[in-house]
Amino acid sequence: MIHPGKTIGVLGGGQLGRMFAHAAERLGYRVHIYEPEANGPAGEVSALETNKPYTDIEALTAFAKSVDVLTYEFENIPAEPLWSIEKYVQLHPHWNVLETCQNRMREKNWLRKNDFSPVPFTEVEAGDDLAAAIRKIGLPCVVKTADFGYDGKGQIKVSDDATLSKAVESFTKQRCVIEKFIDFKCELSVLVARSSNGEVKIFPVAENIHTKHILDFSIVPARISDAVKADAEKLALAIVEKLNVVGLLAIELFLTDRGELLVNELAPRPHNSGHWTLDACVTSQFEQHVRAVCGLPLGDVSVVAPVVMVNILGDAWKWDNGALVGDANWSAVLAEPHAKLHLYGKKEPRIGRKMGHFTVTAKTPDAALEAARAIKAKL
Repeated sequence: MIHPGKTIGVLGGGQLGRMFAHAAERLGYRVHIYEPEANGPAGEVSALETNKPYTDIEALTAFAKSVDVLTYEFENIPAEPLWSIEKYVQLHPHWNVLETCQNRMREKNWLRKNDFSPVPFTEVEAGDDLAAAIRKIGLPCVVKTADFGYDGKGQIKVSDDATLSKAVESFTKQRCVIEKFIDFKCELSVLVARSSNGEVKIFPVAENIHTKHILDFSIVPARISDAVKADAEKLALAIVEKLNVVGLLAIELFLTDRGELLVNELAPRPHNSGHWTLDACVTSQFEQHVRAVCGLPLGDVSVVAPVVMVNILGDAWKWDNGALVGDANWSAVLAEPHAKLHLYGKKEPRIGRKMGHFTVTAKTPDAALEAARAIKAKL
């Protein structure tokens, strides 16, 4: 067990690292961020920061020796350099979990091999006939790069000849997966925390609404049947146990019209769809991740009130022909007594960039969603 007063190392310096650092330091830990770029969201709120490339083995080794346990805040970290530092410090989740989840081909093949019902897919190597592979799986479909995709990046929905040509032009030189397009009833996510001693806590299932492949709204409790919730939790538990995760694992799911649950993606870290836990759960996902990687008893995951989380993108700022001319209308959130605003400290707003989020609680999920939509419309 890693007790308060010790130092937790975090690979990555974005908003997830920032919110993790807040939770860790509130529990009495010091946080040391390792991030190639200076002045990021996590570094400005942490006790220590190292700004070196992830491939700098000497710097990475010194960093590993300076902390008592190590974790990461996103998957876009090369796994290979981490092999050399595991003799100095425990990494949670393990680098082999990172290696599986950071590559769509490896992740989907792992899911299929272990009978976890991934979205039907095919693989295409760089230089292969991408157009032929797309036609074989059929339209509509979704083409995704194998490596380093997030928030809608590295993917395109192909539904006609025009989008097929765009996909071929964009992705022919890259390894890709082509997924059958799922006409789903809704999108869900399950966040599971697992400690090094095997203790597990499953957060309530979230219902998610995406816009342009970026999470827009997360609704908790999800507006699905108890039977579907139970199936989603059972599937998530089986995946986290089989993958042997210590820390958090988010499982993104599609619920089809036939009631099937198909696995879309895995994320071995705190997740955007879990941000609601900061304001409407006894234990936030960030505190739970601290507890899990440090071997502490896991916290209660009861929902305090129905809640909706809304992402705030750079689009909310005022723009004129691509030029930034003013802030978002923060009073739209701040004037609502049941809403909470979270900004990530990013210096430069950009269209499509996640700059923060807000939550709003109400007596029912539908009422919370209605209030959240009203606030967003005023931003």
